[in-house]
Amino acid sequence: MDSLDRVVKPKTKRAKRFLENRAPKLTENTKNAMFIKGGNANSTVTEALKDIYALKKPFAVLYKKKNITRPFEDQTSLEFFSKKSDCSLFLFGSHNKKRPNNLTIGRMYDYHVLDMVELGIEKFVHLRDFKNSKCPEGTKPMLIFAGDAFDLSEDHRRLKSLLIDFFRGPAVPSVRLAGLEHVLHFTAVDEKIYMRSYKVLLKKSGCKIPRIELEDMGPSLDLVIRRTHLASDDLYKLSLKQPKALKPKKKKNISHDAFGTKYGRIHMQKQDLDKLQTRKMKGLKKRPAEMKTGNEHSPKKAKLG
Repeated sequence: MDSLDRVVKPKTKRAKRFLENRAPKLTENTKNAMFIKGGNANSTVTEALKDIYALKKPFAVLYKKKNITRPFEDQTSLEFFSKKSDCSLFLFGSHNKKRPNNLTIGRMYDYHVLDMVELGIEKFVHLRDFKNSKCPEGTKPMLIFAGDAFDLSEDHRRLKSLLIDFFRGPAVPSVRLAGLEHVLHFTAVDEKIYMRSYKVLLKKSGCKIPRIELEDMGPSLDLVIRRTHLASDDLYKLSLKQPKALKPKKKKNISHDAFGTKYGRIHMQKQDLDKLQTRKMKGLKKRPAEMKTGNEHSPKKAKLG
């Protein structure tokens, strides 16, 4: 049995807290990403890993030593590192003659590889080459996807889902305007993916709403899709399954339309409309002749002597 698979009983309170943090929860922790260099990673791949790691911090782990592994042929080492560092996302960098400047981005499900996409770097501009101020560490980015390919191609659609999972950051209950200061823009054009990073500048506009400008902050990457390893539809559907405790309880007789308007249905007993009290108006009163005609037709009651 693998040392990471056996049941471990904690001996100290610190170890108990550590195991409780790793245990399954209804609301999972923020997904961490691990950054791994291959055995022959060059300077371009290494710098790209460091720059993307800087955008992902503090929810990231950077392995500085080289690891000789090939994700598309053997995934055991990635699964081992995933379980060791409790990371469900990974970015693996490698370089060889057949596939130069290679980045493999992927995600795990139950410590097994779910989706994996291999991207080739055609152009890379370092984070340090942009001489301006950067966003603080841990800033939650706004993600923008442009291009019809993200909706038409299955590989691009799954890559979009993977990039959202990778860069979305922690779930927050509310957002303040000053905290929206980082934008990641992905454009799909001519079988290429252009990744750009911008800093949001709030300028004075003379009114309550500020004027917004985008300043290129880096890094900048031009990528091309090479190989893909996508999960089957059944496994992908299983990975999206939510526990019953998190699903909102359905309320009876309440529905919503396309615009979000709330409608309710009320069940009432059958009403006798003849006995319904209406508004009294002079125009609705019976005339004396009508009352006399009504009395003639109505049978007289016999007196009881």
